[in-house]
Amino acid sequence: MKTLFDTVHENIRLDEGPHVIEQMLIACYVKPGIATKELARHTLLPVPLATAVKKELIRAGLLRQERGVRCTPAGAAWVEQEWDYDGLDIAMYHALLKGDKAWRTVLADWWNDWSGIYEARPQADVQIDQSKCTMETSLKRAMLCLREHALIGKRVLCIGDDDLVSISLALLLKRLFPGRSSLRAGIHVVDIDERFLDYIRDVAMREQLPIVCHQADLRQPLPEELHGRFDCFFTDPPYTMQGMSLFLSRGISALKRRIGLPMFLSFAHKPPGFTLAMQQEFIRMGLMVQEIIPHFNEYEGAQMIGGRGQMIVLKSTEQTAPGQEERYEGAIYTGEFRRTERVYRCKQCLGMVRVGQNLEIGTIEQLKQRGCARCGGLIFELVEKKQSGETGDSVPSVANERQHG
Repeated sequence: MKTLFDTVHENIRLDEGPHVIEQMLIACYVKPGIATKELARHTLLPVPLATAVKKELIRAGLLRQERGVRCTPAGAAWVEQEWDYDGLDIAMYHALLKGDKAWRTVLADWWNDWSGIYEARPQADVQIDQSKCTMETSLKRAMLCLREHALIGKRVLCIGDDDLVSISLALLLKRLFPGRSSLRAGIHVVDIDERFLDYIRDVAMREQLPIVCHQADLRQPLPEELHGRFDCFFTDPPYTMQGMSLFLSRGISALKRRIGLPMFLSFAHKPPGFTLAMQQEFIRMGLMVQEIIPHFNEYEGAQMIGGRGQMIVLKSTEQTAPGQEERYEGAIYTGEFRRTERVYRCKQCLGMVRVGQNLEIGTIEQLKQRGCARCGGLIFELVEKKQSGETGDSVPSVANERQHG
């Protein structure tokens, strides 16, 4: 059904998409009396175009020019009812968005309450390239979503979530709407690992968070009921070209068919050749790079990538389409390209243990859980590391593996 905003968009014919009109009205709602030039900066529009959009919204009876630009009662009602801003703690909203680090101070009172949730999550399975980001990074991603107007009243998809971004998003919503028992915003998680899905479900039930979990292998297309439903997605895929392309493709298939929807891609810093190929892949899928934030992500114990990774904010365009729509049979995880065998020495009895993907013990984490078979010791040191062969002749090697340990 055509909405008022579809009509406004048709009248103005914005190449940027209808989300810009939405952002302008919300800006006038949360900051009554905002200047037209500030609206232009906020929406990244030239001042003449921002002025044209403003005038169209005034004609529609949603804005008025009175000591700056502000919502009419009808405009405020639209924001509250159609986009679910009713009950928003506007003072907290402004405090959170005041600066890059302001949110840490605002959320300091809850930091200790929330930290246990992140500390208790399951151990990372490095064979499927899991590498848990820190609690602060997870919350930073949620703040980025809020800044991009992709959280309040929206449907958000987390494609793989050992980082608990779904929980960060939901906890942030809970603080922004202290008087609301239910919100229209919906957060969904797709993951192959039932351990993390069970953990997220448990936390969501305990904290009364709007999170729905789906178990799926992303080598298969997403379930049909997830197609075309979401306003944005987060993904921190395997740090291979194939893994990145596949996870992005699944996310694109879940997005609504609109211009300007954000995608939040966390990825390792890569050499120029790989980065060029990655950007060519973005172009192939019709994606626009809006922003690249170096060293945005920090990971627990990820020595192979220096513990840091970049955040790439992508936007949908008229040409956006999944690069991979059918079942994918090839390799996607770093371990499938580089099969590494390690030899560890037990610090207690000096016994040697071989660890590798095709061996009885696949990772150092599994070895620490089991303990030394001879003496039960739990502390090991790396003695030797070697490549045990690669899969496929035409598969490119991948630097900066995501694994750690």
